[in-house]
Amino acid sequence: MKKLLPFLPERTLKPRNSGITMVMDKGLSIREAEDFMSVGSEYTDFVKLGFGTSLITPGFEKKIRIYKKSDVIPYFGGTLFEAFIIRNMFKEFIEFLDKNEIGLVEVSDGSYEFDHKRKLDYIHKLSERGTVISEVGSKKKNIIYSPEEWVAMMKSELSAGSVKVIAEARESGTIGIYNEDGSVNNEIICGIAEHVKLENVIWEAPLKSQQAWFIKNFGANVNLGNIAPTEIIPLESLRLGLRSDTFSQFLPEELQH
Repeated sequence: MKKLLPFLPERTLKPRNSGITMVMDKGLSIREAEDFMSVGSEYTDFVKLGFGTSLITPGFEKKIRIYKKSDVIPYFGGTLFEAFIIRNMFKEFIEFLDKNEIGLVEVSDGSYEFDHKRKLDYIHKLSERGTVISEVGSKKKNIIYSPEEWVAMMKSELSAGSVKVIAEARESGTIGIYNEDGSVNNEIICGIAEHVKLENVIWEAPLKSQQAWFIKNFGANVNLGNIAPTEIIPLESLRLGLRSDTFSQFLPEELQH
């Protein structure tokens, strides 16, 4: 591709530490997962089996195998973790992870609010078992954190053992790091970016306008999450400047009009 078109940005290769794309599987069928992997495996790093869907999706065990075979890491949504925790079933949660051979765990407190020190303890315990990513921010619109609070929580969770922190936006992209209309909350995002390494943050960005904003401001290899399976190729096009929203982003000045 680079030989065919010059001035395309360099993309990181798998296994990536930056330029990560996390896709949200909200209940794909086995055939849909196979079709998704047939075109998207090269560009997908993580697949989140969204919220608690893994408990009710027929054949989800086979989907896990399909993703792993395609060199994509599957994991369960943080809401499932919270559903076990609120019922005081941490041991059973570990057993469920082990049974399904899931090494990556998402720790969150967006639906079930509990003491942050307790969250850090879960992160530490699970990091001794495998790999942990943690989600920061609430799924409730009435809970608003200052940029300083976002940064403090992210830093403490990284120190506790998370390899990445996810900036919450829900699958709708209308809370957390965004405003109710889906527009970017510059104060929060820029506040985070100034104090937390970009490679350590996965920004939930389900909407095209959000994805384009991050690519324009943080480059082709920004970590993005909550991407729909049907949007993996469109997103990669955005990352490479092969879509109108980022068309001129990586071109030299003499080619820009």
